[in-house]
Amino acid sequence: MTKDDGETVEEQKKKPCRFWIWALSSVLFRLILISFAGNLNLSSRPEVSTPLTSIRRLAEGYWLKQASMSPYAGSMYHGSPLLLSLLGLLTVQRIKGQPSHLFCSLVFVIADILSAILLRGIGHKLQMAYGLNARLLGLLKSPTDKEGILPSGDIAALVYLWNPFTIVCCVGLSTSPIENMAVILALNGAVTRRVPLAAFGLVMATHLSLYPAILTIPVIFLLGYGLDAPPLKLFLQTRNVESDNRSSTSSASKQAKSKPTAQLPFLWRTVVHFVFWVLVWLLCVLVLCGLSLSKHGGLEEMFKRTYGFILSIEDLSPNIGVFWYFFAEVFDFFRSFFLIVFHVNILFMLLPLAIRLKHRPCFLAFIYLAISSLLKSYPSVGDSALYLSLWALFVNELADMKFSFFLFCGYLGVSLLSPVMHNLWIWRGTGNANFYFGNAIGYACFQIVFVVESVSAMLNHDRALKKCNPNHQKVKN
Repeated sequence: MTKDDGETVEEQKKKPCRFWIWALSSVLFRLILISFAGNLNLSSRPEVSTPLTSIRRLAEGYWLKQASMSPYAGSMYHGSPLLLSLLGLLTVQRIKGQPSHLFCSLVFVIADILSAILLRGIGHKLQMAYGLNARLLGLLKSPTDKEGILPSGDIAALVYLWNPFTIVCCVGLSTSPIENMAVILALNGAVTRRVPLAAFGLVMATHLSLYPAILTIPVIFLLGYGLDAPPLKLFLQTRNVESDNRSSTSSASKQAKSKPTAQLPFLWRTVVHFVFWVLVWLLCVLVLCGLSLSKHGGLEEMFKRTYGFILSIEDLSPNIGVFWYFFAEVFDFFRSFFLIVFHVNILFMLLPLAIRLKHRPCFLAFIYLAISSLLKSYPSVGDSALYLSLWALFVNELADMKFSFFLFCGYLGVSLLSPVMHNLWIWRGTGNANFYFGNAIGYACFQIVFVVESVSAMLNHDRALKKCNPNHQKVKN
């Protein structure tokens, strides 16, 4: 073993230690902020807490349930009855001299850590697949050649843990960390081919927030086709060139090589297994919810007060989205029409993106989550924290993404201006709703640019692989 090889081995051993040092530092930083949570007053920020994620509304719903009333009475709580049973008891527990809702804060810290660990597992799988595909295409010479391949798993986990959006949601007592953990759990189960885990994560994420239901498509692609990979045409070209190099003089074999007909196999049995487990977990969730609300209207009341509340956009309190301002201004006669238009807008994008990006299901899931964060009824910065961490899983593919610095400055500027505009409008009275809505429009525009440039960068990466592939050059010649 040479000296350079020894230094490389030592560096590889230090990387996991560095990751855990940064991870534990993020936990310590959260605990410090939690001790000052009352002074920060993040739980009342519209960017952090929404009618669906506010811990104050959850505590109100738990109090109503303890008083033998429906937790949905009074239009305060609109979340899951299972989440109410899980966190409700913790909202009334107090330790003298400690911040209120301390136990809930600790639960959110644990949820963030688990999410980061699951993200790291997803990233390691994607990194291994990236290296394997590069070797199959002839871009890497040996299995030990990892020059230029970034540790996407560690980067994504640390981006999630140190993202200011994630931290303020954790400290601000938003239930977004639990919703994000359910989404990441579904993706982790699909990537690792743990079908029951993927089905459980998808069912729970959909139950908590409804919008993750669109992840059914990328999860099925992950289970059916496998991990993200370059287009199949590149591998077919590589195989044909290798076959041409062998001694083969048959005219029939040459004709077969010139017209490759191989298709990517789809594992229908795994997908059927996944559908079965989805139905099992869905039945369990409905039974538990029915038992929890058996004296307060049952499942019908839950659907009306949760999913109906999301789709009808009844609460028009300000948030970082654009729906609240639009539906506050629109005439009631046109309200139903525009509700359909806004919600169907998400569905229109699903099929074209699925057709174009079916060879990259994890990246497709990231795009779906970014679009739903942009177009959902009650968005928060916790949604942005989730898709930004998923974006970090593709640092190797998106290294040449355009406008990165511009987008970073845009997100930073919007984050700083949002509380300022809200203060000018609500507290000082020197502004109006247009101040805050203008900031929300800017935030939406930056998200649109971010999604478009991410998709463009990934497609350009696939084209670059085609040009760099030496086998493609041989076929062309």
